[in-house]
This record gives sequence, C-alpha cells and structure tokens, in this order.
Amino acid sequence: MEHIGPGFLTLPYRPPKPRTDGLTHVLDKGLSLVGLEALLQSARESIDIIKLGWGTAYISNGVKAKVTIAKAAGIALCPGGTLLEICDSQGRLWDYARWLQRLGVTHIEVSNGALGMPRERKRQLIRMLAAEFTVLSECGSKHPEDAVVATEWVDEMAGDLEAGASLLIAEARESGTVGLYLPNGEVRAELVEAIIAELPTERIIFEAPRKDQQAWFIRRLGSAASLGNIAAEEVIALETLRLGLRSDTLDLLPPVADEPDLMR
Repeated sequence: MEHIGPGFLTLPYRPPKPRTDGLTHVLDKGLSLVGLEALLQSARESIDIIKLGWGTAYISNGVKAKVTIAKAAGIALCPGGTLLEICDSQGRLWDYARWLQRLGVTHIEVSNGALGMPRERKRQLIRMLAAEFTVLSECGSKHPEDAVVATEWVDEMAGDLEAGASLLIAEARESGTVGLYLPNGEVRAELVEAIIAELPTERIIFEAPRKDQQAWFIRRLGSAASLGNIAAEEVIALETLRLGLRSDTLDLLPPVADEPDLMR
C-alpha cells in the first residue's frame, strides 16, 4: 500500500487493495452514514471489510447507502452471522438472501456460535450461499462456558473451506474474552498454532478487538495478519501497529540501508 503521509520512512510492506492478506475487518455497531463517511475519510485505505454487527443491519436506516459508499471505497459490507442464524431458525433464509441482494450486499457471514446450529447444517448453508455470495464462515462458540478444543476448530474450519467458504473468521466476540482468548483476554496460543499449522493463514481473519491481541498476532504473523472485530475508532491505531509506528511493534521496522542525512 502506498502509505499516506510524507513518505520518508522505511516501513513494512503493505499491499494495495484489494488485498489477499493483512485484511482489516471492522465492526460497525450502528454507524450513521455521516459516521461511515468520516471513518472512510481518514481510514479508507486501511479497511477491507466492514461487518454490520449482529442484527444491526435489520433495524438500521441507510444500509443500502452504506453499501454503496463502502463499495466505492473498495470495501465490502457484510452482516453479522447472528442475523443469519436467526433467519435460518425462523425459516426465512431465502427472504434474507434476497433482501441482501436488493441492498447490493455481496458478502455473507455464516456462523453457528449463537444458536448452536448443527455443523452439517452450517456447511449446507455455505454450499448453497457460495453460489451467490462471497461466504465468510465464523468458527467458534460465543459462549464462554463452552469448551475450546483445537482439533474441533481445525476440523470445522477445514470443512467450511471445502464447502465453499472464501474466508474463515476465528471467534472472539466484541469483548475478546471467548474463543481465541481466555476470559482475561490472553491469546490461546496453542489453539492459534494448531490453526496456522493446518490451514491457509491468508484465508483466516482472527478477531482481535484489543490492542494487546492485535500486537500479538502482528508479532506472530507479521503485517500480513488478517484481524477482525476492529472498532471503527481503532483502525488507524491498528495500522500503526502493522507498520511499526507504535511502541508495541517498533522492532518490526525494516533495517535502513543508508545512513540518514544529518541536520546541520
């Protein structure tokens, strides 16, 4: 990516959009059109996907306009998987799909972590929806009491890719205290290592709402780490982490070949 700014620093490489790795997936909890426009004014080159969290798309005004604005900035809008789970449980899946198409939405999230949808039903939905949408499959329970078993996560993710998912989302919720993380927010490192050992990392978005979690993944996977559930007001801060412009990742700055000019 051509870095916005004066351009005299040597920084880690960031590919231009559309990117295939290093994705920034932003959680929209109900931004207004003005709020979205303000976000894109400052951070459009840093954002790849905006998730209309939970069921916010169903009750928000101006969703179609948001889709249009985001698309013009090279950003995909995608409703949250909880809304799909509700629609499926009420037998309204195709009403939902047709509604998204009328809005101009091209990405859809399929999850089973809220209502406990059987895994086979989830894969059936992925296969059906992948014919008309870019499918993001979210893996992992939203409930902190549920056991986290690395082999089960890997099996589910691999099966979802085989069923037709384009991207995988590893669950952490907005709080960053379930799924990928312990209740105190610490990364379940063994889970992450099991995932990246078996699956194509460039197709996984790791939800990481907290700065320490973002820094952990960037240190482990570099600026190519795809990170999700990023708060709108934290997008630029995350980009500084990716580029070594924050104390947490300063040591990731590439070496400078030439001696700098000295002020005289």
